[in-house]
Amino acid sequence: MKDIDDNADVMLHVIGEKARNAARVLADVSHEQKKDALKIAADEIQKRKTEILEKNMHDIVHATKKNLSDAMIDRLTLSESRIVDIRNSLFAVAETPDPVGEVIAEWQRPSGINIQRVRTPLGVIGVIYESRPNVTSDAAALCLKSGNAVILRGGSEISNTAHVIHSCLISGLKAVDLPIDAIQRIPTQDRSVVNELLKMSDYIDVLVPRGGKSLVELVQRESRIPVFAHLEGIVHIYIDKDADQRKALEVVMNSKTRRPGICGAVECLLFHEEIIDTVGETVISELIKAGVKVHADDTMLKIAGTMHATEQDWGREYLSMDIATKSVSNIDAAIDHIRFYGSGHTDCIITENTAARDKFFAKLDSAILMQNSSTQFADGGEFGLGAEIGIATGKMHARGPVGAIQLTSFKYLVTADCAIRP
Repeated sequence: MKDIDDNADVMLHVIGEKARNAARVLADVSHEQKKDALKIAADEIQKRKTEILEKNMHDIVHATKKNLSDAMIDRLTLSESRIVDIRNSLFAVAETPDPVGEVIAEWQRPSGINIQRVRTPLGVIGVIYESRPNVTSDAAALCLKSGNAVILRGGSEISNTAHVIHSCLISGLKAVDLPIDAIQRIPTQDRSVVNELLKMSDYIDVLVPRGGKSLVELVQRESRIPVFAHLEGIVHIYIDKDADQRKALEVVMNSKTRRPGICGAVECLLFHEEIIDTVGETVISELIKAGVKVHADDTMLKIAGTMHATEQDWGREYLSMDIATKSVSNIDAAIDHIRFYGSGHTDCIITENTAARDKFFAKLDSAILMQNSSTQFADGGEFGLGAEIGIATGKMHARGPVGAIQLTSFKYLVTADCAIRP
């Protein structure tokens, strides 16, 4: 990769300085200002939906010419209903409580000092993402809500769409007299810009990579800045021997087929060996009827329409109408498989047995664990966070859906009436 040229280097540092200045302003603005800015931006999204769809079509045509995968094209494609979702997400974030200034804890010391632990913005957040136009609005909204400035670097495959969405967000800032530098978008698609961003610790407080495994690994490996990592969604569902057949069928079908290209889509099914001829046969047959290619181990291969799984099918994020399936002897074998092949994103058990559920929840350490629920609920909007920047799979600071609260730190406020330490 070539070194970044001098002009781009200067541009990035100007963006960084502007973001730092904007963050200082945002730390002390009212909840109403931030809420109004987001609602106005949401209205702009609705007003300009025709323009957004036109620009999005340009991106789709370009992506098709570049032979991007069907999953990637699905993620970058907008429709009228998806634009409504973007608008609604902005409204939802606007209406969530303002985390800035929230008193997390308070206590009095015998010395006479009163201590409050209070939420405060992180400062400047850099978001590097691929393919999803809604990340432009979701990331900006959550950063603004939490009092942070944001620097957005979207992939070239969504550049036209992201440009219009960004301009809608700027309209919201202007309307309520907030600094437009609070939401900046890097205009160049030069890929070497990413390497420079990873070094900008003087300006950026946290980086959020949102994209494929190679992008996330690059950011984690090279960054000088703390990272909220959103890794692969290698999502498993274990169907226990005490599963309800109807629930198993409905949950699995929704988890796989609703939107197979999202990180919450299930990629591997583990069936207790005692129910393969009943629940297993029903679920796998229905998946195949729906057009899903089922990659099966030797035991599951006896179900008509399946194909032989290879070692590469375990721990694979398909993001397509493919799924792996395997027979396990018991819940412990399922847990062992998930520990070895999973990504710590989201995993689910289907069972009516509360002891089995509790064991599954206790022994696995994924960011999200579910029972009898579609894994497609692994989303900040569905968790009541309004939206999310990503699903953090690390264990430091933020974990699971990263909403406005997760984009804050805290500080201590100490007050007293002339307290003197002896």
